[in-house]
Amino acid sequence: MLPIGPMMIEHRLIERMIKVMNRALLQAEEQRKIDPRFIETATDFIRAYADRCHHGKEEDILFRELKKKKITPEHQAIMEELIEEHQRGRQVTGRLVEANSRYRKGDKDALPEILECIRTLIGFYPKHIEKEDKNFFLPIMGYFSKEEKDAMLTEGYRFDADLLHEEYQKTVMSEEKRS
Repeated sequence: MLPIGPMMIEHRLIERMIKVMNRALLQAEEQRKIDPRFIETATDFIRAYADRCHHGKEEDILFRELKKKKITPEHQAIMEELIEEHQRGRQVTGRLVEANSRYRKGDKDALPEILECIRTLIGFYPKHIEKEDKNFFLPIMGYFSKEEKDAMLTEGYRFDADLLHEEYQKTVMSEEKRS
């Protein structure tokens, strides 16, 4: 099994969340309001799953290993674009979190920024995923031996396990502080 298999499975879940966000956007545009709890759920998903888990494995494992290889200028350029796109996604998500915080506190003027950020993310992720799926993941696997692919896959599973433990440790610590 290639190490990209789990990453492509993650892409499908991200695409599902983007569809949910699109429905929420359409409803918010129609009703001129949005549920701040949904925005918290969506941004938590993007930050924890799409960015920390998925992009984390790409950057901390796959891209790290690719940097050790002599790759084509085309693949190098795509990898650099993907890293920049990850950074832009983080910036937009941060703006969305901030705007939602203002909206939750009663600032109705934050709604247009929330909607703009959602539109941006809805436009961003499908194109980003398509670039990875069609133009990057499959071709770059040719740079790796079976053993290297297996090692990255194992490291990816450890990465996920560590992330899960980290998240629940934060949850418990947060609840301990509140009680």
